[in-house]
Amino acid sequence: MAVVDHVTSNEVKASGKFERQPNRFVTPFGDGEGELPVEKGRYRLLWAPVCPWANRSIIVRELLGLEDVISVGTLDPIRPDVPWSDWSFTLDENDRDPVLGIKLLSEAYKKADPDYSGRFTVPAVVDLETGAVVNNDYFNLTLYYETAFRKFHKKDAPDLYPVELRDEIDSLNAYIFHDINNGVYKAGFAQSQEAYSAAYKLVFDAFDTLEERLSDRRFLFGDYITESDIRLYVTLARFDVAYFNGFRVNKKMLKDYPNLWGYARDLYEEHAFGGNTDFDAIKKHYHLCCLKTNPKNILPLGPDLSIWKEPHERARLSKDPEHKYRVYND
Repeated sequence: MAVVDHVTSNEVKASGKFERQPNRFVTPFGDGEGELPVEKGRYRLLWAPVCPWANRSIIVRELLGLEDVISVGTLDPIRPDVPWSDWSFTLDENDRDPVLGIKLLSEAYKKADPDYSGRFTVPAVVDLETGAVVNNDYFNLTLYYETAFRKFHKKDAPDLYPVELRDEIDSLNAYIFHDINNGVYKAGFAQSQEAYSAAYKLVFDAFDTLEERLSDRRFLFGDYITESDIRLYVTLARFDVAYFNGFRVNKKMLKDYPNLWGYARDLYEEHAFGGNTDFDAIKKHYHLCCLKTNPKNILPLGPDLSIWKEPHERARLSKDPEHKYRVYND
C-alpha cells in the first residue's frame, strides 16, 4: 500500500504550521447569472464516509430529503496505490462509479481542469451533463442545500439555517471550523512542536468553551438542531476513534466531557447522523493509510463503540423535548 501525504508542500509553512489548501471550484448554486443551476437529477455528490466535510453534506442531504434530487457516489476509505493523494471507487462493481464510469476521483477533477494540481478532495459535486467537478466548496455546500435547493426539500423539512440566526450561526461555524474541525488537522499535520502545541491548545480551549455552552441547552442554539450542530458533530464522531491518538490531541477524550459526550450521543441516535457515521471506515482510513506512524498497518480494535448507544438524558434541557428540529415557518 502506497503511503501518500494528505497535505501538499504548499500546505505546510516554514514554521511547520499546516494551512489547508483553498477550494478550487467555488461557483455557488442559485438562479443568478454565472451560478450553477439548481436542477433535480443534474448533480452527483462524491463522498467518502471517513471525511468530516463530506459526512456533513450527506447528513444534510438526508435531513432535507434530497436523496432523489442529488445522487451519491461513495469512495473507498483506503486510498488507492497511486503516487498522489486520490480516492477510488473500489467499493463498486469493476472498481468504477456506476454512473460516471470513472475509477478515481481525480478523473472528474481533471475533466473540469486538466491542469489542476491540488489535492483531490471530497465532497465533490459533479455535473452529470459533463462528468466534471463543478463545486468542491465543502465550507458552503450544505448552506446551498439548505437555501438554493429549498424548492426540493421534503415536506416538513427541518429549518437548519433560520434566517434570524444566520449571522450567529455563521460566526459560530467559523469558530468551530478554525479551532475544532480544522484544529485537529492543524495538530495532526503540524511539522514543528510550536505549531502542534498551538493547535492542541486551540482544540481543547474550544472544547472547554462548548462544554460550558452545552451545560444549559440541548443543542448549540437551544432546542433545535442547526447547521452548526452538524459541523461540530462530524469532528466529535471521529475524535476518540481517530484524532485522539492519531493526531495527538490527547489531553482528554470526548467521553471525558459530560455535556459534549451526551450531546454527541443525542445527535447520533438520529438516523441522518448515526446512520451515516461509519466508524469502521473512519478507523481504516486514519490508521491504515493516513498515519505514517503505523507502518505495519495494524488496525486498532478499540475504543468500545457500544457506548454511543447509552442514554444521554439531554432532552431535559429542551422546552420541546419531543422534537429536535424546527420546521420552516412560512
